Amino acid sequence: MNTSVMLHAAATPTAPALVLRPWCLEDVDAVVEAYRDPTLGRWTSSRPENEAGGVEWIQAQQRGWAVGDQLGFAVLEAQSDTTAPQLVGNVVLKDVAPGKPSAEAGYWTLAHARGRGIASRALETLTTWAFETFRAEGLDVMELLHQADNVASCRVAQKSRFEFARTLPAAPPLYPLDSHLHLRHASP
Repeated sequence: MNTSVMLHAAATPTAPALVLRPWCLEDVDAVVEAYRDPTLGRWTSSRPENEAGGVEWIQAQQRGWAVGDQLGFAVLEAQSDTTAPQLVGNVVLKDVAPGKPSAEAGYWTLAHARGRGIASRALETLTTWAFETFRAEGLDVMELLHQADNVASCRVAQKSRFEFARTLPAAPPLYPLDSHLHLRHASP
């Protein structure tokens, strides 16, 4: 799989442009810092707590690209011309495979980036790219799962045109609480 993929979300009147690129080892410190946020820790199962954990997390992202079944992107917010883009989140395309009609999207945002439309813009960019890239291989529907009590993720899903499909019962230990399943179908 091509790990040099770079996706872009144009600036809006109220928000800078976003750049989505595969994770790299230079992101380790940012990943460790991101997972120190207790809110993020509440909604995610992996929690790299130190540099070694951050390296493992990044390497897992890189393995996903190498295998081609989990394609994770660092979401960066463009800054001024003299300042490097700043990490604001993560989006990932999971369980993608030739001939498989569905794949799952996931995301998280850093605390300072929440409530600014970053998650929905990054998710929209990922979803459009996924359908353009994998539709010929059979991708027809994108799934998005979140815990039922994660109201903010429900709003992001709806804003990104993922329709609520149903509530899934808890399946501990991986899914300790009920979840919402949202779906978005490829345009005809």
